[in-house]
Amino acid sequence: MALEQNFKEYSVAEFFKKNKQMLGFSGKTRSLTTIIHEYVTNSLDACEEHNILPNIRVELDEVGDSKYKVVVADNGPGLPLSLIGKALGQMLAGTKFHRHVQQRGQQGIGAAGCTMYAVLTTGKPVHVITGYKNKMVSCDISIDFKTNKPKIENVVESDSDFHGIIIEAEFGDVKFDKGQYGALEYIRRSAIANPHLSISLKTPDGNLVSFTRTVDKLPRKPKEIPPHPLGIKSHDMLEIAHSSRMPKLSQCLTTDLSRFSADKVKQLKDMLPDIDFSIPPKQLTWSQAEELVKAFKRLKWIAPRTDILSPIGKEQITKSLSAILNPEVLSVAERPPKVLHGGIPYQVEAAVAYGGGIKSKGEIMRFANRAPLLFDTAACAITQVAKAIDWKRYNLNGLDNDPLVVLVNVSSTYVPYTGAGKQAISAEEGLVDEIKNAIQEAARGVKNHIRQKKKASEIEKKRKAFLRYVEQLSTDLSYLANEDASVIKTGIQKIIDEKFGGGLNA
Repeated sequence: MALEQNFKEYSVAEFFKKNKQMLGFSGKTRSLTTIIHEYVTNSLDACEEHNILPNIRVELDEVGDSKYKVVVADNGPGLPLSLIGKALGQMLAGTKFHRHVQQRGQQGIGAAGCTMYAVLTTGKPVHVITGYKNKMVSCDISIDFKTNKPKIENVVESDSDFHGIIIEAEFGDVKFDKGQYGALEYIRRSAIANPHLSISLKTPDGNLVSFTRTVDKLPRKPKEIPPHPLGIKSHDMLEIAHSSRMPKLSQCLTTDLSRFSADKVKQLKDMLPDIDFSIPPKQLTWSQAEELVKAFKRLKWIAPRTDILSPIGKEQITKSLSAILNPEVLSVAERPPKVLHGGIPYQVEAAVAYGGGIKSKGEIMRFANRAPLLFDTAACAITQVAKAIDWKRYNLNGLDNDPLVVLVNVSSTYVPYTGAGKQAISAEEGLVDEIKNAIQEAARGVKNHIRQKKKASEIEKKRKAFLRYVEQLSTDLSYLANEDASVIKTGIQKIIDEKFGGGLNA
């Protein structure tokens, strides 16, 4: 009886209330950066989905001991009153988790998690102003933890041509830090990975830091697609079949999976004569799903479509890193799309920047779908791969010794994070190799530059060595040949220049 009395059900909001560290709310600096991350990524996703060049404003004001007022405003499409509560006050509610499309957010937890943290640390709701289709709504939002339902109060509606969203909230147990894990660094990296973004931060001391967009063009809009057959597991196939609206299994395969043609169905029929491809998909059994998945791996498939993902892009990375870091040399590599387990497409791009305006030693910039990852550094596959690279092969002394920045961005319809905090990427098989290949490809560009620079330096040393003897040689030859020394000197200098060039500054 005691066991039955103690057995209770809990909402997901109650779970995260007791395990807020899983959402990134652990440590004062990290908690504030997590809040900025969640709001900024939501704004970016909303603007891009509606073809709006994003303008985002972030304001931080210290209002007490370890207590800050946070304002985040954007020029996006805004939210209707019917969705405000679900978007900002209900865990696991949103437009992202169920869609097979690349987005920064994935679970529908982030913004609601911020509302939760505001209530837990200050007891105050989040104030929201949103403009949507000529209507402006102002309200206060909090969460009913027992039911995981939003509580909306003080609703005021009016006509307005304002569009976008303004979130104002107070958070306790947070801290603003100008270091590598703080809100300022997060915004700097957001500007690097999103050169189409214009973003500003008003710091608690009143300073305004702005990053203007370097590209007046939105990134390619990712498309929602069915999963790719490669990497599909048996349970994935069973779920796809049982939820399909197609009348036949053969139609389910060609409709609910990408890169699946009628010819591929014909090949499967020849390989699996015991499976009836005319049955309704809902009748597919586990053993049949297993046979299908095994057969998928024996077929040749077209690679995932390249237009389903939206990487930063070589040109955009070059422009943003050049503008913000001003390196001596910058090399960018973009790998072709690949497939993870479950038919999830992903793409890796990397950049290696060296020297010039770079003052830090071995900075690793990690991104997932163009969103910065600042925390859980050691647990991330990007960090592990970058540190394992033999940098001496690329004429570099290593991450700890050179003015070097390594940037890696993983684009995917579903990024394999190590936890709900979305700050580290799991070392998935295949993904690790792609990250390594991308970094090495970018590093080769830097290697070539350094090699040419060293070669030019050696030539210049030889040139200067010969030039040291021009004066004496021209005088001696003038005496022996009874010719004008200045003419001989000019001739010798011309020979040296033809052999070694006009010098580094020629």
